[in-house]
Amino acid sequence: MKQYISSISLLVKDYDDAIEFYTKKLHFLIIEDTKLEENKRWVTISPRGNNSCHLLLAKAIGKEQLTAVGNQSGGRVFLVLYTDDFWRDHHEMSEQGVNFVRPPSKEVYGNVAVFEDLYGNLWDLIEPIKA
Repeated sequence: MKQYISSISLLVKDYDDAIEFYTKKLHFLIIEDTKLEENKRWVTISPRGNNSCHLLLAKAIGKEQLTAVGNQSGGRVFLVLYTDDFWRDHHEMSEQGVNFVRPPSKEVYGNVAVFEDLYGNLWDLIEPIKA
């Protein structure tokens, strides 16, 4: 049996605002953007360089889902973005206005900083130590 996680749903308020943030500020790629219904789309994005796991941008509907936008993990880091060049990506993201809520630090596992997306979800940017 072969299994893998293909997508992780990320609640957003607006498809186009989210696409703009992830493609312009983080340089993600749009994998698919298909209209399903009048106000519903299947939008998947992925970091450049590896698209084995996608983010599925899911437009929040109703009070409960809207309340969870930006806080899908209860205030903890929600997603981890690995990079092969921490300082390149940290610099580019900072220039694009990405807000780093914890400054860079060198840890036993690599260089890391915490940033927030356009809705406030927390992400780790990590360049792991090469074995």
